[in-house]
Amino acid sequence: MHESDGQFSGNRGIVLNELCQIGGSICAPRGFRAGAVFCDIKRLGTGKGSEKGRKNDLALIVSEFPAAVAGMFTTNQMRAAPVRVSAKRAARNFARAIVANSGNANACTGARGLRDAERMCAITAEALSTAAISDRRTSRPMVRDRRYKISAEDVLVCSTGRIGISMPMENVKRGIKTCARLVASSSESAQATANAIMTSDTHRKEIAVEFKIGKSVVRIGGVCKGAGMIEPKMTATGALHATMLAFVTSDAAIAPPLFKRSLRIAVGQSFNCISVDGDMSTNDAVIALANGAAQNAKITSGSSESFRDFQRALNFVTLALAKMIVRDGEGATRFVTLQVNGARSSRDAEAIARAIANSALTKTSWHGGDPNWGRILCAIGYSTAAVDESRVSIGYSSPNQSKIVFGFRRGKPSGASILQLARIVSGPEFDIHISLDTDSAGTTFYTSDLTEDYVSFNKGDMSDPESLGG
Repeated sequence: MHESDGQFSGNRGIVLNELCQIGGSICAPRGFRAGAVFCDIKRLGTGKGSEKGRKNDLALIVSEFPAAVAGMFTTNQMRAAPVRVSAKRAARNFARAIVANSGNANACTGARGLRDAERMCAITAEALSTAAISDRRTSRPMVRDRRYKISAEDVLVCSTGRIGISMPMENVKRGIKTCARLVASSSESAQATANAIMTSDTHRKEIAVEFKIGKSVVRIGGVCKGAGMIEPKMTATGALHATMLAFVTSDAAIAPPLFKRSLRIAVGQSFNCISVDGDMSTNDAVIALANGAAQNAKITSGSSESFRDFQRALNFVTLALAKMIVRDGEGATRFVTLQVNGARSSRDAEAIARAIANSALTKTSWHGGDPNWGRILCAIGYSTAAVDESRVSIGYSSPNQSKIVFGFRRGKPSGASILQLARIVSGPEFDIHISLDTDSAGTTFYTSDLTEDYVSFNKGDMSDPESLGG
């Protein structure tokens, strides 16, 4: 029935607790197409130090059918124009397409920026409708008859790149019209989209899984970008966070309110639990579409087994993407998992994790292979959480290892060898365990070290004025 049925059957990956990882990312779910083009939004590359030369900088993701829509957006009070536009449209029940660009954030650009973001949506709707008509005349239907007719309100928009510079709308318009004719359901199109949204990223980030809901095979795919300016704190409204963008597609049939709830849960345990440098972008966004093309029995109950299965798969996809961002952090050489337990509340646990993850002193010590639990204790102490020093313990372990070596135990040094701790912290990945021993709340948080390369990449260079700015 659908062109993409079985398209990725030869590209099966690891089976993960009944989730099968497959290829195709955002084009793996049935009824989704994507594409990307270069339209010179930024003169060269897509960010200081990116050195990507002429690369695709505009992408489209399109559903052939009306799709349930959900979105989570930055809580930075300086929200970019695309965030303001997309947050309103993600509050609706259905959408059809996403237009995204790199090289220009369209942030802090005033009334013109808002008009430009809305124009990008309108141009996309018109271009896709025109492309659909054109393709039917050549017997290559890009979409299926009238179901592809969309309006500007059905399109969401995202941007990433420099702040404070107006969008070159003639270039953008040309790019959207070209891209609308190129969208396709293929791994190559998905990869092109993942590449097009990158700025300081060193590689594309994508994933897809399939699983069963009842007797129906359902797929979820995703792409994201992000390497610097990473500490997302996103909400569904973005009412009051280089940028993090993520796009998720699914062919599941799910009621829009449940889809929004599911994305909120998934983001809460993934993108909202990472930090590279503690800087919350003006443009952070996660947008998800689910078009029902898998023809499963529609998920309408949050207490149903089908909803639990969908939630588990979506959690897996978003967490995998979030970890990719941390591993690709600007200049990062260490991937650190913070396990906080025994807190009085989840809010206290998160406050402690964020204080540690964003401490320049702890992050630079990790870069040198120094466990330095004293700096961790300091960060715990200045967090907003209520703690009792005499109950606090700090331990270290290698990934997937049950043995924890404590440097500080119940309020005093454990006597563990500093060299033993340093061997763990010198690895590319390690876990830090913080026990507060006051109650039962906890959290898991992901972060990286802070290196000389990060400073070199982000510092201003007055000898090269073109590299300066937002």
